Amino acid sequence: MHDINHILSVLPHRYPLLLVDRIEEMGEDRIVGIKNVTANEPFFQGHFPELPVMPGVLIIESMAQVGAVLLLTHGPKRGENFADKVVLFSAIEKARFRKPVLPGDQLRIELGVLKRKGNVWKVSARALVEDKPVADAVLMCHVADKTTTARPADAGSASNKEDPAS
Repeated sequence: MHDINHILSVLPHRYPLLLVDRIEEMGEDRIVGIKNVTANEPFFQGHFPELPVMPGVLIIESMAQVGAVLLLTHGPKRGENFADKVVLFSAIEKARFRKPVLPGDQLRIELGVLKRKGNVWKVSARALVEDKPVADAVLMCHVADKTTTARPADAGSASNKEDPAS
């Protein structure tokens, strides 16, 4: 089992977008993570105030974060260093949402590696609440270099460029 300290040491995500609280199982090709869904999650303020439901996109994001823990913990080949890398989505396939996830639920995310080719991974993920499936998807992601992924702060910003008319 890995606690929040391990998760924080591996993932770049932080509140309010850190969506995994604990890793219960982890091997080279399988991982199980937990997301405790509480009533004070910031997304419940607007989704929906009278009927709080965890947005499906955030369930998928929880799956991706659990997968990223696996990839960044067990993914590197001997000699590879993922400290300056980031895991990015490449594709989301076959996403299905079966039941709403509500405040008080504990989301159990089970993920297995289907295929790995270089730094591209394809995984099968499912989320359960009380052993009942609430969502599943096939996700693809790739490992990118943080320095080539980030854009400079002033790139594409018209307000940071000199106005030739002045």
